[in-house]
Amino acid sequence: MSRNAKINALLLLAVAALAVLPLVLGLGDHKEEPFAGADAEAETAITEIEPDYEPWFSPLYEPPSGEIESALFAVQAALGAGVLAYYFGLRRGRRQGEERTAAALRDTPESD
Repeated sequence: MSRNAKINALLLLAVAALAVLPLVLGLGDHKEEPFAGADAEAETAITEIEPDYEPWFSPLYEPPSGEIESALFAVQAALGAGVLAYYFGLRRGRRQGEERTAAALRDTPESD
């Protein structure tokens, strides 16, 4: 197994552990919604500290249900992943093209 394959396998294992360990260890079992997100946690904390708090702004668009909100978040994540994959693929392709060009220039005999 090559060095890059080992690194990729370790990274994949780490990501899987980060996703599964909170569920296996029961983190958040004491909460009504264990993995609600930072926005819900912040709203709860602010309401406990200052019950009369009025938000400065309201959302531009409020999805009609949690499922639609989750779908929009998934679309946003997919677009971000696509942009990153395109960038890294483009970078790798350019590097490989430069290496091929350099190899071709090395291999061609010089003429006077």
